[in-house]
Amino acid sequence: MKIKFRNIITISAAGIFLFSVLNCASNKPDSGRTLIWNDEFNGKGLPDSLKWNYDTGGSGFGNEEAQFYTKNRLENARMEKGNLIIEARKENWEGSKYTSARLLTKGKFSFQYGTIEVRAKLPKGRGTWPAIWMMSENMKKWPDDGELDIMEHVGFNQGYIHASVHTKKYNHIQGTQKTDTLFVKDASEKFHVYKADWTPEKIDVYIDNQKFFTYLNKEKNNEAWPFDRPYFILLNLAIGGFWGGKEGIDDTVFPQKYYIDYVRVYKNK
Repeated sequence: MKIKFRNIITISAAGIFLFSVLNCASNKPDSGRTLIWNDEFNGKGLPDSLKWNYDTGGSGFGNEEAQFYTKNRLENARMEKGNLIIEARKENWEGSKYTSARLLTKGKFSFQYGTIEVRAKLPKGRGTWPAIWMMSENMKKWPDDGELDIMEHVGFNQGYIHASVHTKKYNHIQGTQKTDTLFVKDASEKFHVYKADWTPEKIDVYIDNQKFFTYLNKEKNNEAWPFDRPYFILLNLAIGGFWGGKEGIDDTVFPQKYYIDYVRVYKNK
């Protein structure tokens, strides 16, 4: 078949135009939501003190964890090459055998309903226990005031990502927590986006836009749904503990780094 050269140019131009239109459309911001808070970690040195506080100490934090959480220590929490790095190290520190960091926005930022997205690459190794989670800004009693775990990963079960809620009625102490998992084979080799959509009716949790956990506000009471109040964000890397250390701690894996590319919170229409 013969095709005139002029027609080839016309067809090519039309194809380029269509590709450009589709590309522009795909890059349009989502008009259904508004960015209300974020940290892109583009600085250098310690995390932004206007956005993050620290939990400190080696008390085990109710989970029999083995690390000591430090404050304002570059070895354990720093911005570097566009990422927040939370690093767990094997070193003696005030009676603990490991150091790490636990950052939180309590007292600096909290929100009620919306979408939170965290792009992260997880540490690897038996005994590591990184998390992305949220708790009530005015926490008076756990678990009555609620907890949302967007991402938890225990190193002895590599690649299995857990999402859970804890309330007075449903929590891990009673063995009644609401939870589910998704296997991500390269969770420690590549960055993935961990997301939660939170409305008055339900909480949906996703990895790279694949939904794998939903918690519905079915019972319409505080014992089952304490999620009608502002919550703050936590990022931490625990070592050991009743769950993370269930199969022991492999001291040969340290230091381990938990990379967070960004945290973004959106208000949805």
